Amino acid sequence: MITTATVLTLSLAKAMGVYFIAGGLSGLISRERWAAILDEFMARPALTFISGVFVFVLGAALVMLHNLWTDPLAIAVTLIGWAAAIEGLILVVYPDPLLKWAVNFVRPGAVRAFSVLTILLGAVFLALGFTGRAGL
Repeated sequence: MITTATVLTLSLAKAMGVYFIAGGLSGLISRERWAAILDEFMARPALTFISGVFVFVLGAALVMLHNLWTDPLAIAVTLIGWAAAIEGLILVVYPDPLLKWAVNFVRPGAVRAFSVLTILLGAVFLALGFTGRAGL
C-alpha cells in the first residue's frame, strides 16, 4: 500500500487510471480512428487550437489544484497536469512539430505497443488510487 499526501491525489489517480485504460483500449480497438483524428487535427487548425485551449485549461486547473511534490504518486499526478498544460500551449502556439511527431504513433505496431503501455499505466494508477491511503 502506498501512502500519499491527500485524498485528492488518490481520486485523481483513479480518474487518470480510467482515462488511460479507456484511451489504450481505444487504440487497440480502433487504430484507424486514431489516424483519422490525427488527420483532422492536421487539416483543421481551428480544431487544433480549440483542443489546445481545452487541454491547457484542464492541465492548468489540475496544476493549480494539485501541485504536490511530496511522494511518488503525487509527483506523477502533478507531472501529468504539467504535461497537459504544456501540451495545450504547444497546440495553441506551434502545433506542427507535435503533430508530426504524433504521426509515428498511428502506425499499426506503434499503436498496439503504445496502447498496451497506456493500459498498463492506467491499471497502475487505478490500483494505487484504490489501494493507497492519504496522510503523510
